[in-house]
Amino acid sequence: MDTLTLSPFGKAHLEGAVRLSRAVSWPHRLEDWALLLSLSKGSVVLDGETVLATTLVTPMGPVATASMIIVDGERRGAGLGRRVMEAAMAQVNPQEWRLTATQDGLPLYTRLGFEAFGEIRQHQGIAMPLQRGFSLPEEAGTADLDTLAALDRAATGMERRKLLAAILAEGRIFVTREAGRIVAFAAQRRFGRGILIGPVVARDLSEAQGLIEPLIAAAEGQFLRMDFDADCGLGEWIAARGLAHCGGGVKMRRGIVSVAEGPQKTFGLAAQAVG
Repeated sequence: MDTLTLSPFGKAHLEGAVRLSRAVSWPHRLEDWALLLSLSKGSVVLDGETVLATTLVTPMGPVATASMIIVDGERRGAGLGRRVMEAAMAQVNPQEWRLTATQDGLPLYTRLGFEAFGEIRQHQGIAMPLQRGFSLPEEAGTADLDTLAALDRAATGMERRKLLAAILAEGRIFVTREAGRIVAFAAQRRFGRGILIGPVVARDLSEAQGLIEPLIAAAEGQFLRMDFDADCGLGEWIAARGLAHCGGGVKMRRGIVSVAEGPQKTFGLAAQAVG
């Protein structure tokens, strides 16, 4: 670090961050990085103006996520990952940290006190033709944000109203109502190579599938991606609709925020970076 600089992550570093993520075959566009940065704090390691390492941390109430932890391939093994991650994490003080780990990152995160508690599956592919005559669910508006955030908080333990507002501003959120009250929702937005479906919050698998299926049908022939907990039950069903299992990560956390046992559960992530 003697000849390098550790700095807060700012907009000027976005182009360098995109270069790093492309080098490790992550699909994030400049717009995807910018959205995450707008909700986050972070740190970068610089060699002059060249970005060598990044970490973003996203505070969401009692929980914060650490993500976009990347080190330039030619500088790995020199401790930059730990330095940039610790610097970013020092900027917030949540009750619980969460992250999705790659296999390469597991040793570092374990040394920093994170423990594995599950698996994330990534599915993607070209949406297959489904039944004709489908109709999209009702679309949410800004007036529904408080209700959406409350349902999301019940399912995740995170306060993500700002994230949902950002998704609503650049994408769409569809809902299921019961007796006039929103009980489930699924979001859709541009991400990476195509369209991302998530987050999805519903009371059970059938309800989640009822929201997801028309979104797949509406995107027939387009590239789709979904990320979800391996044990949520969507795997075989989503693969049959053209989204093949193509990787994922290990769910890790440090500290625990209790999530109330309620009807709402998560059936799709907003992104691996933010759960």
